[in-house]
Amino acid sequence: MIAFHELKKRDIYLNRLIAFQDTEPVKVITGIRRCGKSSLLKLMIEHLKKTGVDSDQIVEMNFESFYFSKMTAEELYQYVNERIIPGKRMYLFFDELQRITGWEQAINSFRVDFDSDIYITGSNAYLLSSEYATYLSGRCVELKMLPLSFSEFITFHGFSIKGLQNPLGETKKVAVSANGEHYELSELFSTYLRYGGMPGIADVGLTQDNVMPLLDGIYSTVIVRDILEREKRRGQRQITDAVLLRKIIMFLADNIGSSVSVSSIGNILTNEGLLDGNKKTNPSAHTVQAYVDALLESYFFYNIKRFDIKGKEYLRTLGKYYIVDIGLRNFLLGFRNRDSGHILENVVYFELLFRGYDVAVGKLRNEEIDFIAAKADEKLYIQVTESMASEDVRKRELTPLMQIKDNHEKLVLSLVPGMECNYNGIKSRNLIDWLVS
Repeated sequence: MIAFHELKKRDIYLNRLIAFQDTEPVKVITGIRRCGKSSLLKLMIEHLKKTGVDSDQIVEMNFESFYFSKMTAEELYQYVNERIIPGKRMYLFFDELQRITGWEQAINSFRVDFDSDIYITGSNAYLLSSEYATYLSGRCVELKMLPLSFSEFITFHGFSIKGLQNPLGETKKVAVSANGEHYELSELFSTYLRYGGMPGIADVGLTQDNVMPLLDGIYSTVIVRDILEREKRRGQRQITDAVLLRKIIMFLADNIGSSVSVSSIGNILTNEGLLDGNKKTNPSAHTVQAYVDALLESYFFYNIKRFDIKGKEYLRTLGKYYIVDIGLRNFLLGFRNRDSGHILENVVYFELLFRGYDVAVGKLRNEEIDFIAAKADEKLYIQVTESMASEDVRKRELTPLMQIKDNHEKLVLSLVPGMECNYNGIKSRNLIDWLVS
């Protein structure tokens, strides 16, 4: 077996997975490569063993391993069948299963033929395509996994959060290292904004020379395996221009948080001289859409729709895109601060997903609210800005929220909240404190 580093806890995901243990649906864990899906399977296996499940009841297969990589669906079924113990419940774990052609039939057969609890990971949304749904007809539950949140980043890198009282009796949160050294949370947040939240960074260390090659490897793997190779396996050849793919990636990374029309991307790339000058025509909107869809399916980018608050409907035009990890953006574009407002939006968007919210951009007449976050009976309206110290900024951020007449919580998150913590019922909070709360 492959040797692994000591597993670091991702309790929020593990607890969600445990909640579905021994239920009928196939558990499908999705997310960008290297975000921790394999480790989550290992943590679940540890949990099973600690709660009395015997090792021989667990079948574990990682299809990134050469040992399994050439396996057919029939060989997969035979391999598992030989390990089934009559009269015992089996726990089946399949990592990066989408690499096996016809795996859907095998998984459905396991569900029908054996007393089994099935767990799958995949680095591409194609895993949950219509073909998959045909075989399982809704009998699956998806757990969407992300890179580390800021609070997880702190823990992964060996820090804990402690409250210290100042002479005025106010409590201030600081980060404490394993050897007792104290750091401002803002220092760690700056590091997080620089290197991002890929879990593997905790193994190589927080230096540029170590982090950039790791991010390079993740980027290359996503592009080659999860986009270009996937097209070959599907028998489709829509994504054939690696140069165009990279240019679209760079464009979307450069425009996180901005309203983007897919139909205009090709024109913009051509007009700015970013495409091959020998090409006589711009890529069609259909072509660009196929490339963007491939990036969304690989979880490299996430798109967010606009919601008309007054009309209570989603709008089809001018959505926004956010990159799954700020470190990957810095790898692509270099380190810069000129669009720090959108970078903070990017962090808040994925924190809301991490906390289980459905998220949309809010539109109210001619005004825009950065995020509407909803789950169950809870709804938040959120604005994100660097600072609330300026009167002009306060007016810009508060005006859209003041026009919303319902009683749901309204919140402005910033690195400098200003003197007031409440503006006519609208809360102003320190972004870093909110992230670690």
